[in-house]
Amino acid sequence: MFRDLLGKERMKLNLHMHTTLSDGHRSPEEAADIYRSAGYDTVAFTDHWRYGESRTVNGLRILSGAEYNVGGADGAAGVFHIVALGCQREPKLPPDPSAQEIVHAIQAAKGLAVLAHPAWSINTVDQLDGLQGVEAIEIYNTVSEAGESDRAYSGHFVDAAACRGHLQPLLASDDTHYYDGSDEARASILLECAPDADDQTILQAIREKRFFATLGPEVHLLQEGNGFRVLCSPATKIALFSNLVWAAGHTLRGEGLTELFYTPAAGEQFLRAEVTDAFGRRAWSNPIKLA
Repeated sequence: MFRDLLGKERMKLNLHMHTTLSDGHRSPEEAADIYRSAGYDTVAFTDHWRYGESRTVNGLRILSGAEYNVGGADGAAGVFHIVALGCQREPKLPPDPSAQEIVHAIQAAKGLAVLAHPAWSINTVDQLDGLQGVEAIEIYNTVSEAGESDRAYSGHFVDAAACRGHLQPLLASDDTHYYDGSDEARASILLECAPDADDQTILQAIREKRFFATLGPEVHLLQEGNGFRVLCSPATKIALFSNLVWAAGHTLRGEGLTELFYTPAAGEQFLRAEVTDAFGRRAWSNPIKLA
């Protein structure tokens, strides 16, 4: 558990990773040891097309999960990787399912469907518009930077999607495969939730955006009257993003920055915050809809 700047206790979770049950390079037991030693409270083993039930492995809580991918490797043809989290049973998929059928099957199993690494998959907002039931999006995916294509960060995608009203929770996940120092135990979400909460309570806390996503720093985007305050651990940059391509006061640079107050400009429809620390590590708030 992690105590944040506001005094709240938070669980540390990585919700996308692979083991030798699919194409990961470590066994479930080895992966659990690595993440437990790194201070994670819960992870989800999301092996490709291999559903795993919620359980405990070597003292680490495992949330049920799987990753279902369709579309091959050609982004022009449409590539979708859908992570299933917290399902109460294995999703019942038809033969050769579409991305939409996968999402519906996850919903039917009482799970949460996550659009994984949209930048890596070269997803478009039009594709997201046509995919009903996606409840969260990865804004950062560690292995997409560690692997052969450097598309780990999906900020442009989530902002373009938010311009169309898609304000889903934003996860940072490792998508661990290699366990060679490049992709394990780096990304997480820090979730405001009791450590003994059941799976559905954890999913609901994610839906309610009671977390921030991070590679290390802490960030909070808090409404105060007609404005918003970003509170964070010491940072070299605090940035705000919205539907406006430019607005005064969106970025603050310096050393040891810990807060920024901002009053939304006319026409701003949503707001999210991102901070960068002296080591280049980033953290992301969830997007907030503005009145």
